[in-house]
Amino acid sequence: MPKRVVPGSASLAHALSGVKLDAPAAARNVDALCNLLADFAPPSGTALELASGTGQHIIRFAKRFPDLIWQPSEVDVSRLASIDAYVAEVDLGNLRAAITLDACSSNWSAEVQKQSLILLSNLLHLISTGEARWLISQAARALVPAGTLIIYGPFMRSGQLTSDGDRTFHRTLSQH
Repeated sequence: MPKRVVPGSASLAHALSGVKLDAPAAARNVDALCNLLADFAPPSGTALELASGTGQHIIRFAKRFPDLIWQPSEVDVSRLASIDAYVAEVDLGNLRAAITLDACSSNWSAEVQKQSLILLSNLLHLISTGEARWLISQAARALVPAGTLIIYGPFMRSGQLTSDGDRTFHRTLSQH
């Protein structure tokens, strides 16, 4: 796959301490994601977060949903280090170290164990349509029968973005 160029505003994170990164967007949407998971996640099993970013989300997920075993993943080396730094600070038996995984790469589903839940947040709007289709087909292959795929992002509903933040974000992405 070609290297993706993501506008800086689409994936803004700054150094927090050591290798840990902080993404303001992660802090803003973690509660909405946890509420979404509360409604749709299976009560137990394994959960793979694709493109885990800085690692801020996965810590909250593992705390709030202790009967799921959480596996963060990321392709970016600095973000993998950040995830592992967050994971190292907590003592949670249901949280694994991050794995290197490019969710747009070929056949990644064959490289991971079957999952009860796969979560993807804030990535589909940053990749090509072909990559999005491939990612979703790979996620379907990586799920156990009747597994759950949750996709979260700034999607339009009835052709309209639903928040000022999503509208601003969309304008920024459209300029690139």
